Amino acid sequence: MLLSQIRTPAGDLKVIAREGTEAFELRGAESVYALALDCARDGEKIADRIGRLGFGPAVDLAKAYEEGRLAPPILHPDPAHLHLTGTGLTHLGSASTRDAMHQKTMKADEATLTDSMRMFRMGVEGGKPANGKPGVQPEWFYKGNGTMVAAPGASLASPAFADDGGEEPEIAGIYVIGDDGTPFRVGFALANEFSDHVMERVNYLYLAHSKLRPASFGPEILVGDLPHDVRGTSRIRRGGETIFEKPFLSGETNMSHTIANLEHHHFKYGVFRQPGDVHVHMFGTATLSFADGVRTEPGDVFEIESAPFGMPLRNGYTVTALPARDDVVRVNAL
Repeated sequence: MLLSQIRTPAGDLKVIAREGTEAFELRGAESVYALALDCARDGEKIADRIGRLGFGPAVDLAKAYEEGRLAPPILHPDPAHLHLTGTGLTHLGSASTRDAMHQKTMKADEATLTDSMRMFRMGVEGGKPANGKPGVQPEWFYKGNGTMVAAPGASLASPAFADDGGEEPEIAGIYVIGDDGTPFRVGFALANEFSDHVMERVNYLYLAHSKLRPASFGPEILVGDLPHDVRGTSRIRRGGETIFEKPFLSGETNMSHTIANLEHHHFKYGVFRQPGDVHVHMFGTATLSFADGVRTEPGDVFEIESAPFGMPLRNGYTVTALPARDDVVRVNAL
């Protein structure tokens, strides 16, 4: 089951459910957010609630995408209560290099490892505990709130002071927080965890700065479990020509952490268990064009696709203007 949201020509929000190639409006649901919270309160699976509500008119999702009417697949009425976060150094790399990477990091002298490689090795050794207890905690970062979300088909706007704007094809977990502070997973979606890799390369301590960029996810949410072996394609188009295309892998088969471990270490903090909040938590990537020497340019179009997640996620790339002098924040003594 796939869930998405579209805007009607009049601007109304509609929840869309899809099985296979057929998509329909969902009756009795004002938004995916409201649907998920209602299910959390009633202790009902989303798929079961959808079955009870039933379907309305058929929808041409591809046409809605072309017309720019796709909304992010979940929103919060107050954007400040939607949290964009993520974790890195969680993927083993492509299937062809996984064993080589593992052996290299396991045999390296501890004194010669970078902090990043040391963190990666910690995940390989302790990110998938077999006893059901929490494993080692991963790298974690904050990206922003709902004001930083770009809808599928919209542009990812890099600030003018940025050194770079590069895609990161990832899988994101989508969550709502119940009335008692319990996190409920709605499902999983494709995500573009857009980042500034040039800034990050200057010094890894700039990671926090490099991640404060917009992100996009969707267009559809996969309701249910994440496949263990996710395979997809990441590409960049420039002027109608594909300048980069490469497979990406995700799912626990290709990760050094379990999803449960990543979820535990995010939601163990009380600040992330505030009733009614929405969380979009990205699980990391093994593929990015920057690693292959590609420098993105304004006007480029990013596309991420993987069959289980429905339609591909497409976003343009723009750069915002520098603020006028009068818009620069001033600190005044009182």
